[in-house]
Amino acid sequence: MIHNASKKVTIDAAFFHDSIQTAFQKRVALLETQTTSYRLLFGENDGFPGFIADVYDQVLVVKLYSEIWLPYLDDILNSLKEVSQTQCLVMRLSRNLQRSKNHNLKDGKIMYGSLENEVVPFVEHGVKFSANVIRGHKTGYFLDHRDNRRRVGELSDGKTVLDVFSYAGGFSVHALAGNATEVTSLDISTHALETAVSNGKLNNYNGTHNIIAGDAFEEMQQMISAGKTFDIVVIDPPSFAKQQSDIDLALKKYAQLARLGIQLTATNGLLVLASCSSRVLATEFFHLNEDVLDDQSRAYETVLTTQHDIDHPVTFPEGAYLKCGYYRFRD
Repeated sequence: MIHNASKKVTIDAAFFHDSIQTAFQKRVALLETQTTSYRLLFGENDGFPGFIADVYDQVLVVKLYSEIWLPYLDDILNSLKEVSQTQCLVMRLSRNLQRSKNHNLKDGKIMYGSLENEVVPFVEHGVKFSANVIRGHKTGYFLDHRDNRRRVGELSDGKTVLDVFSYAGGFSVHALAGNATEVTSLDISTHALETAVSNGKLNNYNGTHNIIAGDAFEEMQQMISAGKTFDIVVIDPPSFAKQQSDIDLALKKYAQLARLGIQLTATNGLLVLASCSSRVLATEFFHLNEDVLDDQSRAYETVLTTQHDIDHPVTFPEGAYLKCGYYRFRD
C-alpha cells in the first residue's frame, strides 16, 4: 500500500489502468488534428518514472529505464494495449536494462502483434513521417517538438529554411510540406540525414532539399564566411547539460549558437532557438537569447516562446525540459 495525505491506494492492475486512462484523456485533443503519433506515457509526469510509451499509428513503443516496473509489466502492457488500441507493441530498453540479468526482455522485442517493417509510417499534423521503432533513437523519433514543427511549416511558404541539428528532418520536412523554396538540413549524422531525405519524400513538395553532414558550429561558420543567409533558421541542439556541472558550458554553447544564427538569418528573417536541457531553466534560456540578441545591432522582436506540447504534460518543475523562442528581425 502507498499512503498519501488523502487516501491509501492499492497498487494493482486497476490502479495502473486508471492512470493510463487518465493520461490518454489528456491527449485526445491532439488525435483530432490529423496526427497519428503521440506520447501516451511521459515518465514521472504521468506517474510512471522511468517509463515512456509512444504511439506511432498502430505500433506502441515502450522504453523502459528502470527495473521497478518489471513485476507490474504484464498488467501495464495489457492496459496500454487496450487504451491505445494498437496492433503491435515493441519493447525498448535503456543501456542499464540491456545489461541487467533480472529479466528476459530484449531491446527491440515484439511483445504482442507483428511488425512487417521496423520503419513505421505515421502522420504529424497532416505531414507524413516514419520512425524506426527497433533501432531509432529513444523510441524511434522525437515527438516533443511537434507543435513547433507545425508552426515552422506554416511560416515556410516561399521561404528558404536552415534546420540545424536536423536529425530525422522534423523541421525540414514540415518546411518542405509548407512550400519552402529551399530547405537545408544540417546534422553530424549521415544516417539521420538519409532519414530526413526519405521522410521528405513521403510528402509532395516542390522545393529543394539540401543536406550537409558535419559539425554544426563549424558548418554554420563556413556558411557565414560564404555570405549565406536564410529566411528561417531553426537551431535545435541535443542536450548540452546532462549534469549540474555542465550548465555553464551549456549556456556558452547556446550563446554561441544564437550568435551564429543571427548572422545566418536574412533581412526580416526568423530565428528559432530551442533547448532540451532540463537543467537550463526556460527563463534562463530565453533571457540568454535576448541578451545575445540585444548585444548585436539588428532590431528584433520576440514573437513567441513555447514549451511542451499536450502529450508532454509537466507536473513537476524538473519535468519541464523543452523550450523554444521565435525571434523576428526588423531589418
